Amino acid sequence: MVREPFDNDAPASPALAAEGEVNGYWVVRARGDIDSDTVDPLFIAMWQAVAGYEVVVLDASAVTFADSSFLGLLLEAHRRTELRIAAPRAALTRLLRTAGVDQVLRTYPSLDAALAAPPAAR
Repeated sequence: MVREPFDNDAPASPALAAEGEVNGYWVVRARGDIDSDTVDPLFIAMWQAVAGYEVVVLDASAVTFADSSFLGLLLEAHRRTELRIAAPRAALTRLLRTAGVDQVLRTYPSLDAALAAPPAAR
């Protein structure tokens, strides 16, 4: 299903700001504190995205905290599709580094950079 970018009628959840297609990639915009209590709407959005798109971009610029449930979601999405994490803040960057996955998960300094990068060879 193709929708206008970020044209969601559903009320936003604490962890999910918006989702939509941009330049043929599916973009999910996450926000706030993402932990085991708030990850479910983001989990559903990411699962739907990886089922339909070869490249999924997670705009993490508004994520203020993330725990292992979020990290597990990122790793599973990465396993199923080309996941690009755009504009992670210091807390998320630290989590990725501490968990030792910063060399596995692809991060980009901005959403524009993540959208402009060519698809990776899989």
